[in-house]
Amino acid sequence: MSAASPQNPSDASAASAASADRAALPDTALDPALASRLRVVLVGTQHPGNIGSAARAIKTMGFGRLVLVAPERFPHADAAALAAGAGDVLDAAVIFPTLAEAVADCRLVMGCTARSRRVALEELAPWQAATRGRETAAAGGEVAVVFGRERTGLDNDELQLCHAAVHIPANPGYSSLNLAAAVQVLAYELRVGWSTTDAATGRAAPTPVAGVRDASQDGNEPPATHAQLEGFFSQLADTLDAIDFHKGRTPDSAMRKLRRIFLRAELDDREVRILRGVLADAQRMARLAGERDGGR
Repeated sequence: MSAASPQNPSDASAASAASADRAALPDTALDPALASRLRVVLVGTQHPGNIGSAARAIKTMGFGRLVLVAPERFPHADAAALAAGAGDVLDAAVIFPTLAEAVADCRLVMGCTARSRRVALEELAPWQAATRGRETAAAGGEVAVVFGRERTGLDNDELQLCHAAVHIPANPGYSSLNLAAAVQVLAYELRVGWSTTDAATGRAAPTPVAGVRDASQDGNEPPATHAQLEGFFSQLADTLDAIDFHKGRTPDSAMRKLRRIFLRAELDDREVRILRGVLADAQRMARLAGERDGGR
């Protein structure tokens, strides 16, 4: 066996400096109050092993709420095997038949998906999603990060239930990510973004952006939940039909744009009630007009 070649002193110094830098980096401390407001939602998961791997991914980053929407096979031995110590996350997982029910009480719903022009949603990088989620959680809102099926992802109807799309930048020549790998990327970014210190600098984590509503402040109504907003959007669509707003054109494009406008407004509970009252009056007037015209 030949003797090892002597190490270059400059290489040794560089390696020592790099090691010292790594040692100096502080551990991130995830804020448990924020972590409790995050749920990771898996929709229509086909392979039970991916559910177990996802549970492991979120537990390693300090999160524990896993929600499953119509999984094809769960519970399953493969899920338990690949959880590798995250069995408590699997045991606590909640199952819903639809995505709408799974996120009904959420203030912010972000769907992890490849870029698509089919559904116009605000696109966020993973670190931007972490920042947006922290603002919502710090204001007392529930946050959901949603992942679709292994082969086809989230369908258009499911994406419409999301407030923003999260896109993980990857090699454009081979951008396919395993479901659990995508969960791990988002869980890491959320841990860094929701921690009490910045992983790279040790500085205190940023405070929520001014203007984000905090339901704990006197005089503020609680933010509208996902279910309240979806109820409003459903009534809005019915009202537009009742007043013949679309004039024979397809309503999908107009509703997508209107959804984005109202989502940007960050409506609270009281504002949604006021808007629904306006819509109810518009529907009543449209009905009366129809009855009057029909009687002529």
